[in-house]
This record gives sequence, C-alpha cells and structure tokens, in this order.
Amino acid sequence: MTSELISSQEGICPVTGARASGMSRTLTPTGDPAWLATGYHLVRELFVEPNLGRSHPNPETASRMGESAFFGGPVGNFASERADHLRMKSLLQPHFSVRRMREFQPRVEAITARLIDDMAAQGSAADLHTALAVPLPLLVICELLGVPYEDQDRFREWVSAVGNVSDRAKAEWGVGELFEYCRQSVQRKRRDPGDDVTSRLCADPELSEQEIATFAMMLLFAGHETSVVHIGVGVLMLLAEPSLWRTLHENPALLPTATEELLRACEPTNLPRYARTDLDVRGVRVAAGDLVLLGLTSANHDPTVFTEPSRVDFTRQEGTHFTFGYGARYCIGAPLARIELQAAFGQLVSRFPDMRLAVDKETLIMRDEVFTGGLHTLPVRW
Repeated sequence: MTSELISSQEGICPVTGARASGMSRTLTPTGDPAWLATGYHLVRELFVEPNLGRSHPNPETASRMGESAFFGGPVGNFASERADHLRMKSLLQPHFSVRRMREFQPRVEAITARLIDDMAAQGSAADLHTALAVPLPLLVICELLGVPYEDQDRFREWVSAVGNVSDRAKAEWGVGELFEYCRQSVQRKRRDPGDDVTSRLCADPELSEQEIATFAMMLLFAGHETSVVHIGVGVLMLLAEPSLWRTLHENPALLPTATEELLRACEPTNLPRYARTDLDVRGVRVAAGDLVLLGLTSANHDPTVFTEPSRVDFTRQEGTHFTFGYGARYCIGAPLARIELQAAFGQLVSRFPDMRLAVDKETLIMRDEVFTGGLHTLPVRW
C-alpha cells in the first residue's frame, strides 16, 4: 500500500502507514475511502465486533472494493443481516461438518488420484492449474451439490464473471446465469431427489425455491473458487522453495501442519466490513457506514504472534491464521477445503518427489481481474 493512500495523521508509522492503533485511512481500488485494520489482535477483535457487518443501509452510496457481485460492495439486508446469517449457517453448516467431510475424504482422495493419474499419463510436463487445481474442487463441489460436472465450463465462466472486479455488467450477468442454473437444479431435485446437499435442502418444507437456489449458488461459487486459488498458490510456494517440497516428501506426517502454514503464508484478500453504528476502535472514530478492511495478510504475518512470519515453517505451533475467517464469520467450507488441499499437496509430493517449476517464478501471471486472485497457469515438470 503506497503512502499516498494513507491520510496524514499523527501517530502514523512512516514505513507501514499504520497508526499505533492499527487503524489507518486508505483508498480502495475503486478510489473509495476506507479504514484498514492491521495486526493480529485488532483483526481478531473486529471479526467479532457485532457492529461490523457486510450490509449497508444505503448500498448505492457505500464505498466499494470493486465491481464483484459478492465481494465488491455491501451484500444482504441491513435490517435482517444478523438473523439471515445465523439462519444460513444453521442450515448449511451440518452438511459441511468435520464429521461429514471426514466421511467424504476417501472420495476426495480418489478424485485427486484419478486427476494425477491422467496428468502423469500425458507426459513429464503439465499445467498444474488446469490439470488439478481447477478440476479437483469443481468435481468435489459438483458431487456434493448433485450437479453435473459436464457443465463445468459454464460454471467457470460464470464464476469468473461473478468475481470480476472491474466490469459490473459482467459480474451481474454471471450472478444471473449462475442463479438461474441453480434454480433449475432445485426444480429437478424436488422432482427427483438424490443423495446430495441440494436434495437435502429441498426436503426442508420451510425453504423456498429462491432460498435454496441462492444457497446453492453461493456454495458453487465459494465451494470451489477459493480452493482453486489455494491449491495453485500452495503448490507454487512448495516448488519455489525446493527444501519445502523435500521436507514434505520425506515427512508426510507434517501434511496437516504444512497445509495450515501454507494457508497462513499466502496473501488473502482484505475482507470488507461496514460499520453499522459509530464505533470507537482503539481511540479511532469510525463513522456509521464506513468501510473497514480487515487486513488478513497483516494479521497472518504479525511478528508479535508469528516468529519470522515471512518464513514457511511446517512445525510452527504459534497462532491461528485467519485465512478462513474467525468467530461467527468462520468459513463453513473450511473442513472441505482442508481435505482438498491435503489431498492435493500430499499426493503430489508423494507421487512426484522431483517435481519443479517449468518456468521462472517471476514469469507467472496472477489473476488480478477477479477478487480471489490466484494463478492463470502453473507449468511444472517432473
């Protein structure tokens, strides 16, 4: 973040731009004013602050992060946001519980193995992004929701459109297409239910077709897009430091902690929140309606919590990263994402002990057109 984006106030660090309070003024990519919250402890406090939310009483005038439909600005009904969020979690969380995901783990492992077999059969070079990072989460979420994987090309196009940060018309088109697809899927499931999350939601007489379609749309988007990003970025971190790849190959028992460390070491997007009332945040006045960005990268790399935070340490025991959120806003899909990441990392290092990048790391292009980020390609050799 450049110093030009930080307002001139007393107590601001000339290097980081952060106030002693951890709150600093900034501008979003759209040029809108916002507060940036930095540091592990402040971000944790604000995650559980009841007067910060995702909705806004006047969404058309609210500061925005971009044009993305789900992430660019306010979402939800201001009057009922808290109740709506609790209802959503109570309905969806049981379908993604740790127990359910452990039962589903052998299936994820089998899907991963098949994709890696297909990749290996093509020769000693591949684009890991298209061979594994994209299809694995897609296959998994399609199976969980009971939608045909054959429609994956359409899903990817719509999901990319939904996450677009610069073209609002494209983002709105993506939402419309994705919602209509899910609405038709709900209608089919009500006529012919199966053993999947969508069918189980359809069995609830209190849920409307629109509600179930909205839930399915959210799951289809979030249930694979973030895993695509983390598989690609995680593998890149492992390959960019060959000693990490060797360590995990020689010590497979480190896989769970290695996965958490790779999640911590990544650079997640700042999370937007809107002040529901005037707030005093460590002596800084945040006005009702102000946009507050929770600086996840800052929190996950806070040197007061993580020793040598820039170093990837698979034996690290200190702190808990916020990549999946915290408190009531903790991601319900985190257990599934962990299973997918561990399957991908574990099978790759086991199967390909000598895998390496096929291009210079500096030549890789990140996806800056969508808010989730990630890689366009990940060429590898073995």
